[in-house]
Amino acid sequence: MAEAADFQGMNPSPARRWLRRTASLIVGAPLIAGLLAGPAAPSASAEGTTKAPTGSRTVDVSLDTLAPSAPVEGDTLTVSGTLTNKGKQTVTDAEVDLRVGPRLSGRGAVDEAAKRTGYVPGSDPLKLGGEYTLKVPKLASGVSQDFTLAVPVDKLDLDAEGVYQLGVSLTGRTSEYAYDQVLGIQRTFLPWQPEDTESKTKLTFLWPLIASAHITAETGSDEQQTPVFANDDLALELAPGGRLEQLVSLGRQLPVTWVIDPDLLASVDAMTKNYRVTSGDTTVAGTNQSIAKKWLTDLQAAAKDGKVVALPFADPDLASIAHRGKNVSGALSHLQTATEVASSTVETVLHVKPSTDFAWPVDGAVDPSVVDVATSAGAHKVIARSDSLEETGGLPYTPTSARPIGGGTTAVVSDYRLSTAFTGDMSSAGASTLAVQKFLAQTLAVTEQAPDTERSIVIAPQRTPTAAQAQSMARALQALDAERWTQPLDLTAAAEQKPDARATTTVPGASQYPKKLRGQELPTQAFQDIRTTQDSLNSFQVILTQPDRVVTPFGNAINRSVSTSWRGRPLEAQRYRDAVRTYLRGLTNEVQLIAKSDVTLSGRSATIPVTVQNKLVQGVDHLVLRLTSGNATRLKLNDGGSVAELPVEIAGGHSQSVKFDASANANGQAQVKARLFTTDGAPYGEEMTFTVKVSEVTPTVLLVIAGGLLLLVLAGIRMYTHRKRTVAGGAAGGNGGEPEQPSDPTPDTGPESGNPSGPGEKVDR
Repeated sequence: MAEAADFQGMNPSPARRWLRRTASLIVGAPLIAGLLAGPAAPSASAEGTTKAPTGSRTVDVSLDTLAPSAPVEGDTLTVSGTLTNKGKQTVTDAEVDLRVGPRLSGRGAVDEAAKRTGYVPGSDPLKLGGEYTLKVPKLASGVSQDFTLAVPVDKLDLDAEGVYQLGVSLTGRTSEYAYDQVLGIQRTFLPWQPEDTESKTKLTFLWPLIASAHITAETGSDEQQTPVFANDDLALELAPGGRLEQLVSLGRQLPVTWVIDPDLLASVDAMTKNYRVTSGDTTVAGTNQSIAKKWLTDLQAAAKDGKVVALPFADPDLASIAHRGKNVSGALSHLQTATEVASSTVETVLHVKPSTDFAWPVDGAVDPSVVDVATSAGAHKVIARSDSLEETGGLPYTPTSARPIGGGTTAVVSDYRLSTAFTGDMSSAGASTLAVQKFLAQTLAVTEQAPDTERSIVIAPQRTPTAAQAQSMARALQALDAERWTQPLDLTAAAEQKPDARATTTVPGASQYPKKLRGQELPTQAFQDIRTTQDSLNSFQVILTQPDRVVTPFGNAINRSVSTSWRGRPLEAQRYRDAVRTYLRGLTNEVQLIAKSDVTLSGRSATIPVTVQNKLVQGVDHLVLRLTSGNATRLKLNDGGSVAELPVEIAGGHSQSVKFDASANANGQAQVKARLFTTDGAPYGEEMTFTVKVSEVTPTVLLVIAGGLLLLVLAGIRMYTHRKRTVAGGAAGGNGGEPEQPSDPTPDTGPESGNPSGPGEKVDR
């Protein structure tokens, strides 16, 4: 079948341009329309609807599989996919053809070819034709049809080694176009390197295991400190087919460097035991222990013989700290703590010793402040990206990733094109196939740039690839497994490669930091909130007998508050910080003074008890209770002063009544303030105020009391005398008609009740 002429991409004469404009207004002129039909942009109709695609965009061609991805001599190339008629007319007398060529020179040519969409005569090669053509008699509007083409590689006319453009087109007719023309085309790339190159490109692929924060600062109110998860979403990622499950099952078969957030390991390890999940205002028992155990077991097996790089705990946002938090006291200390705990966490859970010498800013974007922060916790290598640390030396090839940037720091510059190759939606087979083929084409193009110069290239993909993106990355790496033009290298070895002398080593200034990334950073207020929480934690841990039970979970929660995973989720980040601060405040309030009613003193001296309650599971000490008399003339405390202090030490779940001696000099009222302090003088909790009423006993009252006692004694003597007479009369003449009198009641000799317990006594709640 003959191809119709397509003038797109040419430079038409004025007459032809006029003819084209006029033809677009003529109704029912299929010949002119067929000749001039090119990939025109859709336009809106009078009713506001969008016209169906026309020209070489009439039929959508999806390339779902291409195998083998990098063929060698003797292979048969099989291409399969789907045709979908997006136009309004039925396509008839069509055929599907393979188009191969031309050979592309350089990485820029690959980029340019990838941008083209519609058919361009002269740029797109002729169809292969012959017996390798698939006939499509009819394709109705809106209908899809699968296709498969199989062609021996030796029929593709692949001469020199390199990257070739590969296209699949559909040529046919519609009622609008009377002549055959290309109605749909899809392009991809075919790397042709049948034999090993003399010099291979060393390729390092980072395989990230990073997730958002799931564990809260809260723990169960038990001795085991059962962790509480904000939700059970992590189990979905760990389950078969989930994002994290796919990363582990695929990564264990690939030559990659594992880049792991220790917080993820700690979270999954917590799930293997008893854990709880927030549900409304309460928590429920978690039930996904088996899923967590299997995932950890698989990861342990995968990482046993591999290279593991541990990021600081919770993957802190280095750029946010550098740009928004560095001047807030304590921000850098959190990064130091997160780095220190990283190695021990990975060793405990995975039983391998990781490297903690790498820092990974978001998208590899760096400026001097980001580098300073990244290395402040001990890292000597920063994973940057080539769109941030751009080449300015005019090198005709992609340089080796490692290069010194001063101060003993090495920048490991990942390749921008290769690192972003799988950032799109890879859920469709067509999108995944195109991404894989372009990735392979770029790696071969890198090797061809300087075939006599062996270089080391690092690929740092997105931090949290989806399951579909991970599958696409795995397909690409599996295609490179033959090592015809690349060979794998771990990240530690890549950082030690000899740098190119002409490669860029100057870190870009702060003004060159991407505005989009800067706009996603945590605000300064976030770091001020974190500082407030840390100050409260510092005060709280002083009084605890087992501070690690609180310091560890809250320290981890504070680290999670500055996680890179909060980028793009400012409201969720704020809620998390607020929840941590609120929960800590609730715990500190578990140690408090019990509200006290007014006290009345009858006499010149008495004891004033104040009760301190501890609802925590653990005991508290290093506390003192301070009482302050508001009127020292009327009421003095302990040794006669206006202020008195006594130590407080209470077991978990108990209360203690602390007693102060008081002396009164005059009747009336005195305000007394009670407050807890740590032993270093910091106030703890809220102040409590109560009133002490002094009512001195007068001599007149004492005389009245003495008179009453005298009357009681006389009455007792009379009763005793009367009884003796009665007994004597009975002995002389019987009962004498008198009834027997009851004996005197036995005086109450039991213990006095109501007396408060002694100083320092502990009372169960």
